[in-house]
Amino acid sequence: MIERNNNFEKVLKIFLFVPLIFYYGKRSYIAFDEGFYALQARWIIEKGNWVIPLWWDEYVLDRTNGLQVLIAKSQEIFGKNIFAAYLPTTIAAILMLLITYKLHEEFFDKDYAIVSPLILSTTYLWFDYSHLATQDLIYSCLVTIGVFSLVKIKKNKSNFYLLLFGIWIGLAFMMKTFLVAVPLAALSPYLFTKRNLVLDKFFWIGLIIGFIPYLIWSYSINSYLDQNIIFYLFGKFNFLSNKNDSTNPFYYYFWNIPTTFLPWSIFSSFGLILNTFENKDKNKKLILTYFPLILILILSIFSTKTPYYPLQISSILSLNSYVGIKYLFCSKRCKSIVVFITSKLIPLLIISLVITYFIFFKSSLNFTPKENIFIILGLISFSLAWSFIRYKMNLKEIFITLIIGPYLLTSLILQSGLFTDRSRELRETMEYLSSLDILKNQIIKVDKTNIKNAKEQSKIIRISLLTPNLGDGIESIEKMKPSDLAWSTLFSKELYDVDSYQIIYDNEILSPWKLIRKN
Repeated sequence: MIERNNNFEKVLKIFLFVPLIFYYGKRSYIAFDEGFYALQARWIIEKGNWVIPLWWDEYVLDRTNGLQVLIAKSQEIFGKNIFAAYLPTTIAAILMLLITYKLHEEFFDKDYAIVSPLILSTTYLWFDYSHLATQDLIYSCLVTIGVFSLVKIKKNKSNFYLLLFGIWIGLAFMMKTFLVAVPLAALSPYLFTKRNLVLDKFFWIGLIIGFIPYLIWSYSINSYLDQNIIFYLFGKFNFLSNKNDSTNPFYYYFWNIPTTFLPWSIFSSFGLILNTFENKDKNKKLILTYFPLILILILSIFSTKTPYYPLQISSILSLNSYVGIKYLFCSKRCKSIVVFITSKLIPLLIISLVITYFIFFKSSLNFTPKENIFIILGLISFSLAWSFIRYKMNLKEIFITLIIGPYLLTSLILQSGLFTDRSRELRETMEYLSSLDILKNQIIKVDKTNIKNAKEQSKIIRISLLTPNLGDGIESIEKMKPSDLAWSTLFSKELYDVDSYQIIYDNEILSPWKLIRKN
């Protein structure tokens, strides 16, 4: 009977994450970066080139093709559908939640181990990138595996975890190349306490195994290049290290991380402080405090700063949130003020946001009725759940009440399609266009010389992904043969001045691109 109850509890825990991870409605890509990778994966399948990342017929040598191959292989196995494109990210998301659960068990207790992954899954940053077909969450999952393997090595020397710690480094390099040095540097104080690790043969075997995908790929691609691929990758790293469009001030992460880690930022901050000054366990302090703080410091020094770089410490921040919640709601000095803020001020703030949205922003944001209903229901559920927090509640009741609000909000937002059907209007337009008899089974080319700025590139990436029979990129419309179709950004007047071209479809949503045909 006890065993049956334990099995039911395990199934229930797994089921809790289903509404946060899986969405079965219609999806659409954003252009950067997931649309770019998805388009490269499409070319891998259609052109049979599994080695060189492409942009039409040009080589893209500033990145590896790890993610593109994963997407292409997933679509090759499960079909050329958009769900298969997201499958590598979905698997990484599930694995990252599991590792967070295991880390909680290692550092704290098994009774509340489900709390940390639930916190992680309801943070804005993690929730957002767990539904993007990019390499960021896969990379962050690999970093989390590396941290977990270190913790296990420290507790009991295991050849498996020594092997695992070596493997994740090579795989992470295949995802994000030189960025893998950042978590390794942030873990250096912990590694210093385990200096013999780098001398162990299983670590080196794991390191070699992890680098096998990169070594095979670099060997295959080098025959096409005038110099080793590592120089091209280093060129991209050098570009990111210097001033560019993503350069931000040193203090960028000091406001960005609290914002993207909502609604758990305050609790996580308290957890970091507590682990710094009150935690007597050196191993816990090295992972829970020094690792994220050193990593943030290194990222702050680096010129390029993006919201998703801190994703690799999101599991650790979730563990710190657990520590912060436990302290604040168990402390006699803090509990009354924390209860007042969470049960009164935050619900009031959320309701104020809902009212402000209805009055000022509802018409301008262009959400569908379904999206509006789900967003409002989610925000009301959040505020209502937290309004039930009471001083007399025990810790278990506090955790349940705190988590249920963000849980309902994120679940409803996911099922609304807001985080999955991100280019809805363009998708609907392309579905209509693809249904026209005049275009069925017709190959549509792209005048790639028209791609002159980020806006035009963003739009053509999404249009290309939704074009059923995508042709090659052409240097100009003069290269078109009679009856050829192509996407072009030429003005209508320019086309009408030339008798041999006809505009087949022109739409504001697809602008500046229009579909033309050579007569």
